[in-house]
Amino acid sequence: MKVTVVGAGAVGASCAEYIAIKNFASEVVLLDIKEGYAEGKAMDLMQTASLNGFDTRIVGSTNDYSKTAGSDICVITSGIPRKPGMTREELIGINAGIVKTVSSNLVQHSPDTIIIVVSNPMDTMTYLVHKTTDLPKSRIIGMGGALDSARFKYRLAEALEAPISDVDGMVIGGHSDTGMVPLTRMATRNSVPVSEFISDERLEQVKEDTKVGGATLTKLLGTSAWYAPGAAVSGLVQAIACDQKKIYPCSTLLEGEYGLNDLCIGVPVVLGRNGIEKIVELELNDAEKAHMKNSAEGVTKTNGLLNL
Repeated sequence: MKVTVVGAGAVGASCAEYIAIKNFASEVVLLDIKEGYAEGKAMDLMQTASLNGFDTRIVGSTNDYSKTAGSDICVITSGIPRKPGMTREELIGINAGIVKTVSSNLVQHSPDTIIIVVSNPMDTMTYLVHKTTDLPKSRIIGMGGALDSARFKYRLAEALEAPISDVDGMVIGGHSDTGMVPLTRMATRNSVPVSEFISDERLEQVKEDTKVGGATLTKLLGTSAWYAPGAAVSGLVQAIACDQKKIYPCSTLLEGEYGLNDLCIGVPVVLGRNGIEKIVELELNDAEKAHMKNSAEGVTKTNGLLNL
């Protein structure tokens, strides 16, 4: 099993680290455009192998996509964060150019690969990969919902004062502060609805804290988070590589599911060796449907900035 991670920054390096530590991949290629950067990160990570007990080989590459050839799974973390004074259109234009180039190079060297998109705006970048490559929809996956759901479960466990292993919950919708749809009604503690343990007001606070999870960390850190995004990616990669048939909420191209068409947005999917093997349609109530519709409208508006 060969995995490529494009972008050797904090998120990409965390992806490579968590994938290697789980020891299911034979090789991880870490690629970056900065001279020597990926090679240095790979070397540093390989020097933890004997300490962390993994045999995965991590290889660094400065923009040499030939080293990614034959990758079963490719992860795209490339892109820039929004800077002061930069318009949303400018950010999307720059990141779209990066993601389009990266995905084209990856598919050229690994035509049967599965691509996981992390770059922001994630739903729109996932949609871009669909529109600019010939990969089937099952092989293009946006990571966001897996991360958002992990943050949701963290907030639920905090509110419940319970171990996080007791808690289950899911976030669907767009990967943005306004687009997320945390499914509080369906959240459980050991199969018991969490509403049995905490008030509606506290549950609403959990929902709001989840939606600004990324922004909260950016304010505290001065930059985007990387541990949880890296762990979320490694979970998706492992589910595919090991054919686990796990359900994760991921951004996928919808063609009528949830009443939506021609956009990528977070919904629960079954992940296995073929990528997205099934889209799971949940029975949403009227409020959840309305939130999902609003989220989809926001994603579609952002997609319109791609000028496809």
